[in-house]
Amino acid sequence: MMKDNDDALFEFPCDFPIKIMGKASENFEKEVAQIIRKHISDLADSAITRRESAKSNYAALTVTITATSREQLDAIYMDLTASEHVIMAL
Repeated sequence: MMKDNDDALFEFPCDFPIKIMGKASENFEKEVAQIIRKHISDLADSAITRRESAKSNYAALTVTITATSREQLDAIYMDLTASEHVIMAL
């Protein structure tokens, strides 16, 4: 979680990339998109980019959103890290 004085680092609204890692599967990407769309209703498919590990066991997604508040970002991270499909969110 960000501290109150960290708000000065961001000027909302702003473009904000979220990095999410998980096991490579179709369910991983669908789950992440569904979680983010709970908070960002107009998320475009083009906002999500995917890279797989060398052996394709893991996938890294970058989802670039227009963040409107620190509270919104905190809620997204809480939901992502609660998912069984997500190993890590940065």
